[in-house]
Amino acid sequence: MKPTFLIIPIGGALFLNSFQAKSEKPQKPNIVFILADDMGYGDVSLLNENSKLQTPHIDRIGQEGIVFTDAHSSSSVSTPTRYGILTGRYNWRSTLKSGVLGGYSQPLIPAERRTIATVLKENGYYTACIGK
Repeated sequence: MKPTFLIIPIGGALFLNSFQAKSEKPQKPNIVFILADDMGYGDVSLLNENSKLQTPHIDRIGQEGIVFTDAHSSSSVSTPTRYGILTGRYNWRSTLKSGVLGGYSQPLIPAERRTIATVLKENGYYTACIGK
């Protein structure tokens, strides 16, 4: 089965990798979600042949999977974008009403709130997050 890859160049650096347990059948697709800071749609050479940067590794991931290019965020900064993607909720419904969190801030997502990782785990996936 072809792996599924989501490449959305907005927000903050976040990599969410979900891998299927080998004994599980039927086989579920692998999911790699890449959320990168300060990148625009045209910065990935797969999506823009005239890109000033060549991104061969990202291009290969996109060529071997599915690339979703119609993404939207209600904020242009990292914390609200991450909150919305991880929880599926409108970001300003959190306790953060403007701006971004600092490095020593309390977690914005309550422990009991369901996230995309929770949903994936409930469906037999292993998840990991690397980055901010």
